[in-house]
Formats: sequence, C-alpha cells, structure tokens
Amino acid sequence: MNRVLYIAGSGRSGSTLVTNLLGQLDGVLAAGELRYLWQRGAVENRPCGCGQPFGDCPMWATVMKEVDADPAGIAAGLRQRLRMRRLPALLWRRRVRSHPDDAALAALYEAVGGKLVVDSSKLPPYGALVAGLPGVDLRVLHLVRDPRATAFSWRRRRGLDGEGDAQLMSRPPVAKAALLWLVWNASTVLLWRRSRRYLHVRYEDLVADPAATVRRIAAFAGVSGDLPFTGPGTVRLAPTHSVAGNPSRHRSGEVRVAPDTEWVRGLSGAAFALVTLITAPLLRRFGYSFRRREV
Repeated sequence: MNRVLYIAGSGRSGSTLVTNLLGQLDGVLAAGELRYLWQRGAVENRPCGCGQPFGDCPMWATVMKEVDADPAGIAAGLRQRLRMRRLPALLWRRRVRSHPDDAALAALYEAVGGKLVVDSSKLPPYGALVAGLPGVDLRVLHLVRDPRATAFSWRRRRGLDGEGDAQLMSRPPVAKAALLWLVWNASTVLLWRRSRRYLHVRYEDLVADPAATVRRIAAFAGVSGDLPFTGPGTVRLAPTHSVAGNPSRHRSGEVRVAPDTEWVRGLSGAAFALVTLITAPLLRRFGYSFRRREV
C-alpha cells in the first residue's frame, strides 16, 4: 500500500510549514499540493521545491515516466470534479465517484510510493478522491488556524513562487476567505472525525512547540526520526520536492518557526467582526475566542 498523509483544512493554515518539517525525516516525501501537479508542474513547468523547473527535477522526471496521462486533461478534469457545488453530494455519499482519470492519479501515488507521501492539497473533496484510489493508505491531518489569521494572510500580495513572480496567489475578500474556512473545515470534520486515521492539530500549537507537535504528527503517520532543530523553534531545512504550495516551500537553511501575529493588530475591526460572525459555528469547537486577543 502507498502511505499518504493528507493535510486537510483551509488555506493559509501552516500546511507548507508542516510539509517542510516532515520532509526532513527519513522515509518521507514532502510532495506538497499534489492536486496542482498536473497544471503547475507538468503544464506550466513551475519550480519544484528543490529549485529546478518541474520538468528538470530528476525525482519528478522519473515519476512522470511511470505515469501515462494527459496533464492538461487531468488538470481540467480535477477542476470540474472539485467544484464546490459537488460538495453536498460528496458529504452525502462520503466518497467521490470513480472517473477514468483515477487510473492516472493512482499511478502517480504508486510512482511516488515507497515513502510516506505528505500531500498538502487541503481540499476535503480531493482528500476523499485520493482515499478512494486503489493502493492508497490514507491518514488525515486536519490542520486548523484561527480564521481571522487566515483571512488576513489571504489579503497579502504574494507571488505564486515568491518575489518576482508576476502571477499572484489568490487574494479572496475576507468574507469569502471566512466562508471557505468554515466550509472546508466543517467538511473535514464531517468526513473523517470518527476515523482512527484522523488527527486534529492547531497551527497555534504547532508554532508554540514545533518539535513536540511534529513528533506527534510523525507518530500518527507511522514515521520517526530526529528533526534538525538547532535550538528552540529553530530548524535547519534541506530542500524538498514540494510541487506546489505557499512560496515558503522554497525556503531552506536555518529557519525560525515563530507565531505570525501581525493579523491581531493588522486586521480591521470590521473585518474581524465579519470573519468572526461567519465562522462562529466552529470557533469554539477549535478553541478560538470570539474576542480579539492581545499581543
């Protein structure tokens, strides 16, 4: 079986950080957001986490030789299959309907198998799709961050692959960011909360004690080893082969893991109130206050 740790939840919740940290352990492939491999990797030839264009990365070149597929066609098919309007049917059936592209998707996970594959694609529908692929042994890490923090983070202007990239990451309005946070986190809970293969972790706990939190995640995923922490909250990162995700996937060398609290003062009062109102049904469940905290 091909072991996959699927990071589920909403964007800007620290999934790239978790992926990079886990990728430092032996027996782990930090693959990043594999749902984007077909478009951003195979079609657009964007940089791998190792720094080379996707097509020039020896690891991914070897993988793609084993996958007989039309990348553009699969990318278009995934966009249709993962549309939000299909979510109610998914939650009712608890699985994604089979599709001819599933053979190519299964071949991808087979080709990168042999290690624990960390897939940070986050969308619950894609996680459900991967869970139904033949040969995949899926565990779900539900990573959650305060929705006010994620809404603020979404408004930052960032190139898709860092500074100098003319193509920017998506910048949804705070109301849409809040709605997506609510929908994707609620869907993750509904799909997997009763499974023994489900683990919930908060971003705030991760940055407060990264070494202990990553060890907990690694144990859940069935891997172990020493993380290269050089001091409290400081880690030395080697490059990974993350195919897509936050531009921080390209960071290597000594990296400080610290809370990002700019949002506490940077998010306007009106935006804070709006996000709090939209996400209120799940705030208490995940341990977040309705009030703005101090820093």
